[in-house]
Amino acid sequence: MTTRRQADGTIVIDVRGSLDAATVDAVRETLMGTLQRERPVVLIVDLTFVVFMDSMGVGALVSGYNLARETGTRFVLSNPSEFVHHQLRVTGLAEMFGLPPSSSPTQTFTP
Repeated sequence: MTTRRQADGTIVIDVRGSLDAATVDAVRETLMGTLQRERPVVLIVDLTFVVFMDSMGVGALVSGYNLARETGTRFVLSNPSEFVHHQLRVTGLAEMFGLPPSSSPTQTFTP
């Protein structure tokens, strides 16, 4: 996991590997600490390389989302892998995170 600040002040947290019981504490600590200390306007959590996520991982993302709302930060999940997107769809959280109902690249959406 890495954290970087973009030129516009957006903070990006790149999460890699599994987001589960073994790793969730570090991810939660990074999310919460960044939101509390930095108070960015936008926090992007890049999930491109997350290959597995269990309910604890989902819980960490929801906690981050909730704290971001409290601090006035826009919380963005970026590039969720198909597995992660599926987990968020089956838990009914994809819409809350602003994700489309499917991660299929061929599907189109009409507003």
